[in-house]
Amino acid sequence: MIDEIIADAEERMQKSVNSLEEAFKKIRTGRAHPNILDAVMVSYYGADTPLNQLANVNVEEGRSLLITPWEKKLISEIEKAILKSDLGLNPSNNGDTIRVPMPPLTEETRREFTKQAKHETENARVAIRNIRRDANSDFKDLEKEKEISEDEHRRAEEQVQKLTDKYIAAVESTYQTKEQDLLSF
Repeated sequence: MIDEIIADAEERMQKSVNSLEEAFKKIRTGRAHPNILDAVMVSYYGADTPLNQLANVNVEEGRSLLITPWEKKLISEIEKAILKSDLGLNPSNNGDTIRVPMPPLTEETRREFTKQAKHETENARVAIRNIRRDANSDFKDLEKEKEISEDEHRRAEEQVQKLTDKYIAAVESTYQTKEQDLLSF
């Protein structure tokens, strides 16, 4: 019973870290990266479809993305979707492909993106702490029902605390990497 609760807590904590990494992909740095367009949804025959399912997205010259749609008639829809995406990108097309130049980040936008990254990091920390609280609550309930002893309860809480420390450190490491990306010129 204890092992199941701990395994569930660890799985949920890992999902929190993965969620943070996904959120960081949407915060752009000065370099071009295809993942920045992962959240862009394009209207394709009335259904919203992820851009990466409708076109190839490649990095060109380190500072721009080259989008090659699989159907030429999608070019205008892809352009509209990128403009509506709130990423601050201005695509241009040449009839066959779409080029998306990455504007250089100003000091102000770098600070703003760092604040956003810090906010996402704090959300991940809170999620991990909530998972710890849920697991500890489950242990307390098991002890009240006399299914585990007080010593087992204490050992289980220590194990969950070690997991919490491990995943909070992973969140911190992820944030430090993103912060260095954002602040490097």
